Amino acid sequence: MRLHLLALLAKEPAHGYELKQALEQTFGSAYPSPNIGQIYVTLGRLEKDGLVRAVDVEQSNRPNKKVYYLTAKGRELLTTWVDEPTEGPRVRDEFFMKLVLAPLTGIADRMALINRQRRHYLSLMRDLNDLLSRTPPTDRVAMLLIEGAMLHLQADLDWLERCQEDLA
Repeated sequence: MRLHLLALLAKEPAHGYELKQALEQTFGSAYPSPNIGQIYVTLGRLEKDGLVRAVDVEQSNRPNKKVYYLTAKGRELLTTWVDEPTEGPRVRDEFFMKLVLAPLTGIADRMALINRQRRHYLSLMRDLNDLLSRTPPTDRVAMLLIEGAMLHLQADLDWLERCQEDLA
């Protein structure tokens, strides 16, 4: 979440509630927004690390609020993050490690593991389908995020079939 907040602050200074609203408006229901406490804890850490600075802004009839600004160091970190490629395929997949190692111990059957994982992926796919059906067609960002997750899940389901064929 650190880098997401830095990206929003690169657009304009904001306080915690504005950042929470910006995350919700940008990603919609596809990306569960963190609670406000998480946002303020993260902002505190970013400030401690010199990536943002906070300025107290006076409000009439209300306590002061902190507005956060991106520092040069924060912009540099954000630029590095944007410029670096994102991680690719998972070669050290946790499920695959279970699939290979657990049967060697005698505590699990490969087919039982594959079937359990398939049920889990199908449940996640149903949840994503439900979320997609509730997402307004005009919310293209949320729709793309959900569709991307569904495509990854479909690839995982296809890979499970391959594992079943080769390891059964």
